[in-house]
Amino acid sequence: MSNAPNSDRFFRELVCGAPDAIIYADASGVIRFWNAGAERIFGFSEAEALDRSLDIIIPETLRKRHWDGYAETMRTGRSRYGGGDLLAVPAMRKDGTRISVEFTIVTFHNEAGGMAGIAAILRDVTTRFEEIKSLRRQLAQQAQK
Repeated sequence: MSNAPNSDRFFRELVCGAPDAIIYADASGVIRFWNAGAERIFGFSEAEALDRSLDIIIPETLRKRHWDGYAETMRTGRSRYGGGDLLAVPAMRKDGTRISVEFTIVTFHNEAGGMAGIAAILRDVTTRFEEIKSLRRQLAQQAQK
């Protein structure tokens, strides 16, 4: 028998209080859950984010690609990014600043087996991304000498 907590309160506190952003969007891409980590990373309060499109965090230049993939996932019930694959993409904060995020997704199905939505767990990796870019530039400069 496991000693893991098994209560709604435990799961609520875990998801709501996680330092990583946890966002759930329904099948049409409307935000239905936004935790404190999402507030911290993206700058939108829960009230500002709920019932809005995911476009609030997707840079405009990436929206078409995002929505094409989202629609395909909703249509087929499968994502090529399932199974714990870690994705890295640019994202956008409320103030318009672009950041780099890594994330995983979890698909949700309704009782009939159709797609209900997708949850993403996101982490801001902007500092690490910038450090890696800087190191690559330094290595390239060294290689040219």
